[in-house]
Amino acid sequence: MTLRFRRTLSAALATAMAGGALAGALLTAPAASADAWRDKEFWLKDSGVTSAWQVSKGAGVKVAIIDSGIDGSHPDLKGAVVGGTDVSGAGAPNGQKSIGAKTEHGTLVATMLAGRGHTTPTASPSPTASATPPGPPAAAPVGGPDGIIGVAPEAEILAVSTWLGSPNPGGKTDQEQIPDAVRWAVDNGAKVINISLGSTSPDWPQSWDAAFLYAEQKDVVIVAAAGNRVGGNVQVGAPATIPGVLTVAGLDGEGRASVDSSSQGISIGVAAPAEKLVGGIPGGSYAEWAGTSGAAPIVSGVAALIRSKWPEMSANQVINRIVSTAKDAGAPGKDPLYGYGILNADAALKDDVPTAGSNPLGSIADWIRVHRRGDFSEPSQAPVASPTSAAPTLADPTVPAAKTPATVDDALPAAVVLGFGALFLALVTGAAIQLRRVSKNPPTVPEEAETGALLKVDPPSRK
Repeated sequence: MTLRFRRTLSAALATAMAGGALAGALLTAPAASADAWRDKEFWLKDSGVTSAWQVSKGAGVKVAIIDSGIDGSHPDLKGAVVGGTDVSGAGAPNGQKSIGAKTEHGTLVATMLAGRGHTTPTASPSPTASATPPGPPAAAPVGGPDGIIGVAPEAEILAVSTWLGSPNPGGKTDQEQIPDAVRWAVDNGAKVINISLGSTSPDWPQSWDAAFLYAEQKDVVIVAAAGNRVGGNVQVGAPATIPGVLTVAGLDGEGRASVDSSSQGISIGVAAPAEKLVGGIPGGSYAEWAGTSGAAPIVSGVAALIRSKWPEMSANQVINRIVSTAKDAGAPGKDPLYGYGILNADAALKDDVPTAGSNPLGSIADWIRVHRRGDFSEPSQAPVASPTSAAPTLADPTVPAAKTPATVDDALPAAVVLGFGALFLALVTGAAIQLRRVSKNPPTVPEEAETGALLKVDPPSRK
């Protein structure tokens, strides 16, 4: 089995990637200034992030991003990436080489989560200016006025690169890469792990059990994207179905469950913006994109804010604080579209929240005891023995695909997912009706059945 990122390209982009002839045509839109991209970060205010910054900006918290690698030289990430690794066998040892079929994906996620922004250099001094040699450049201040500023701009990033979009030249499969990535992140001090990839299957290979158990036992928050509905990905897939993982659904521009940029399932914990997003891409550029790949780092950023404010707070309590302060939406209480509700970062950082007895999203340890008949009372220092049965075959996980804005698919796939059984069917009845209503207003964001879709690219400025 090979877990791959899927990518369905428009004809223009496919041709451009194959021969390069159309690359210029794809990127001919006038480059927006860096501060213009900052102006598009509507979620900072709408999700209560700017108010939450009065309490915390994420200082001292390491967040691991398991993705396609991160361009740590991007102007908005200078000083943010403090460590990393490659688990594919094909990337850079520090995780800062963008690899796989979705090379831009990891940098998009990283800038949204912990971008620092930057200060655009001023014009060169006039010839009459002082001839005193300039000193070494000062470190870029956190929260520069230009570019992308992340939800947790003072958090530190661990870049964990994977190759999950085409045959891996490094030879490692997802059954090796994903658990290796999670374990490395835990062992290197991550307090939050962001996984903006997913599958259309709710099952996961048994080889993943021990790694996610290890993270749970080591008190690490794992946040995962729910995936996107458009194109048939109507149900949440692994790893977002793993008990204890904080699964993030997507909202459209009106703050409703996105018809395209989300999916549905009983494992969803909270919903966050997933359309009309912006982020940085390798080479110092920016892009508009959409999908739960972008919603997940918003929530991961809030988790980092909380862990910075309360360093001793357990992962279970961090997750409880996020879901219990979410604004209820959809059917009363927890539902398969919004989970516990819409993210409210301000409330998550400021409200008095009663202590929860356990993780409201479950426990992988409990699941293993029941479904694998295992007993893991102590942290596992090594992967569990090889599965006694074949691992389930997962559909390709999903990350952004570039697509021209002219093509929009107005069709809404079936709203009811059969795979979750009677309980899921009962929960989703109201959700199906709501989605049909939403579909009367066709989305303007073109995307695929993926956790993210790249829409508009701003090329690097030419000097």
